[in-house]
Amino acid sequence: MGIQANPRTNRSLLNTEEFAAALGLSPKTIRNWVWTRRVSYLRVGRAIRFRPETVEEILNRGAVPALEQRGIGAQ
Repeated sequence: MGIQANPRTNRSLLNTEEFAAALGLSPKTIRNWVWTRRVSYLRVGRAIRFRPETVEEILNRGAVPALEQRGIGAQ
């Protein structure tokens, strides 16, 4: 009877630098977001970690849909 692995813990968590790089931002910006609670994060002891899916959530939040082509250039 060993300890069974939890599938949620098998994912690798991102540190601040990795999270910032994935978003194309500076680590200082991410630390500011953590301080002002603009981004969800996990505390592992004193360390701050981020779930990889949080990157996708942030990118999807900022997505702006394209306008339909409405006869641009056509006369």
